[in-house]
Amino acid sequence: MGSYLVRRILWLVPVLIVVSLITFVLMHLVPGGPWSTDKAVARGVQAAIDRQYHLNDPVWMQYLRWIFDFARGDLGPSFRYADRSINRIIADGLPATVQLGLMAFTLSVSVGIPLGIIAALGHNRWPDYVATFVSMLGIATPSFILAILLVVIFSVGFKILPALGWGAPDTWVLPTVALAGYQIAQIARYTRASMLEVTRKDYIRTAQSKGLRERAVVVRHMIRNALIPVVTILGPILAFLVTGSFIIEAFFGIPGIGRYYVQAIVQRDYSLIMAMTVIYAFAVASLNVVVDVLYGYIDPRIRYS
Repeated sequence: MGSYLVRRILWLVPVLIVVSLITFVLMHLVPGGPWSTDKAVARGVQAAIDRQYHLNDPVWMQYLRWIFDFARGDLGPSFRYADRSINRIIADGLPATVQLGLMAFTLSVSVGIPLGIIAALGHNRWPDYVATFVSMLGIATPSFILAILLVVIFSVGFKILPALGWGAPDTWVLPTVALAGYQIAQIARYTRASMLEVTRKDYIRTAQSKGLRERAVVVRHMIRNALIPVVTILGPILAFLVTGSFIIEAFFGIPGIGRYYVQAIVQRDYSLIMAMTVIYAFAVASLNVVVDVLYGYIDPRIRYS
């Protein structure tokens, strides 16, 4: 296990390099630059700005400079937020984004997995129909639509939860539910499909024929084996949630980093695009490593060499 884990962690380095290289090349292939949306300035002023940010250097030199700075922990200056570095922007917004993502992930897992199990155990009966209806409704409802409905009901109608802000516990409820809605439905669908597949296995019928209690069969045999494909999607879901949701953060006025990512793409803030893309790639890659390690604990038959 130790050697396998070391190899997987070392593989993160070339993965991040390839992601950063592709992102860097695509950014510079797009016509225009960080100052394209501004009013026209004098050629001398434009040259001075490019020289200040090293945009007049060859592209390969700009990339190598970014790599060296990134290795030292310096994510570079922002082209649009002159008074704040990329490190400061991420440091200010990341705690709120991670907190929202972790709460939404916890809610998604704690509701989605039981919902899928209930649907599978009550296959073709009313529990299955109700759980399937709820999951299909969640998949078909975009997060911003769910956010609007929640605000209309609980903020405008009952006036029991605030619609904006981030800080007090009551401000966490609506954003968390809105962000977790689709993920709950997705996890429930995967869990239901995986549980139905496991119930048809020979070892389940063998355990039932031996006279084991139904609860023991479900908990020790069905759920544990059904969770393997479910765990596979939990890694990317967690990475998506903890790296920010622009729509939810903007809708509820949450000071996270999700809104900066979209703004950076629109405004062509090269340094911020690079930093956010690499952070997201690192989150996805590292959580996939965690998922692979969890396989060995869920299924003892899996061995790492």
